[in-house]
Amino acid sequence: MYTRTWAPSTFSGTSIVRNDTRRAGLPDSQKLQEIVRAYVSRVERLGLSHLLIAQRWWGNGEEIEGSSLDCLAMTDFIAAHSNTVRLVTAIHPGFFQPAVIAKCAATLDNLTKGRWSINVTSGWNLDEFGMYGIDPLTHDARYRRSSEFIEVLRGAWEQEQFSYTGDYYRARNLRLEPRPASPLEVFQGGQSPAAIEMACRHSDWMFLNGGSLDNIRKTIDRVRDVGQSVGRYPKFAVYGTPVCRKTDRDARAVISVMLDRVNARLVEARKQRVSGAEGMWSQADQLGLLDTNEGCSTGLIESPQTIIDTVARFREAGVDMFHLTLGNALFESVVLPEIHNLGSE
Repeated sequence: MYTRTWAPSTFSGTSIVRNDTRRAGLPDSQKLQEIVRAYVSRVERLGLSHLLIAQRWWGNGEEIEGSSLDCLAMTDFIAAHSNTVRLVTAIHPGFFQPAVIAKCAATLDNLTKGRWSINVTSGWNLDEFGMYGIDPLTHDARYRRSSEFIEVLRGAWEQEQFSYTGDYYRARNLRLEPRPASPLEVFQGGQSPAAIEMACRHSDWMFLNGGSLDNIRKTIDRVRDVGQSVGRYPKFAVYGTPVCRKTDRDARAVISVMLDRVNARLVEARKQRVSGAEGMWSQADQLGLLDTNEGCSTGLIESPQTIIDTVARFREAGVDMFHLTLGNALFESVVLPEIHNLGSE
């Protein structure tokens, strides 16, 4: 089974749990380089297949993630200090032109021997668009813009000369030199009807927020139903935040303490902040309040063997990748190797 985690591009986490002291300022240049190099080396030693370089144009670190280091700059730096992990750069259509990203990506593809992928992020934090002078469009129009973005990328990637005229993007006799050497791999998020339509027509992977096995099954079924009508559908990645202890009871005790400390005011503020999204966070349970992508809702809150069994059930339901938050030593030493041994098509 494939596994992915976040790149170290954000140094101000959320504080939904009261008295959480994880927030920190940006390290100075030398320390920052040391942190990133060490983290990437650790990710590769652990055997993770993918590393997501996220982009947060603005965030206060409480209601949502803190602002992040730029995705393209971080991808370049990590590419120079990695050897095996596949780099997934989050790109927001509207903030970037697809032909320009195609050129940048073709260079990265050659430099990394095919280790670059894109995560096309249509966007939901509406304040960010205004700050940077970008038209946020309506929710569904953002996905139409993202669809065109992918069409330009794939056209430039697959054809030696490519022209395109759409509602949002144009290209005339576009040529990439050097040519990309590897197939293009496209990730996306979202769980709304517009997101599902885009995933089935254009994307290779659909990244789902955390959720119970039953809810994830239902989402996968919805996507596959749409996919039948268009003749294709994506593979699925699910977010999970492990809380692994020697026994299930010990793990549940840790979560119980965290739930007792949830800051109700910040929960309400977060709900307002993410109101630009549809299909995500809309039915978050109590566990889903503990992080920004509902990772605890996936239920990796158990002993090592119980977590392994849980992941196997997700695999049987059609999940090919887990996006994981690192930092739990027992999980990383005992569970992670077993997840990799589950295999992936």
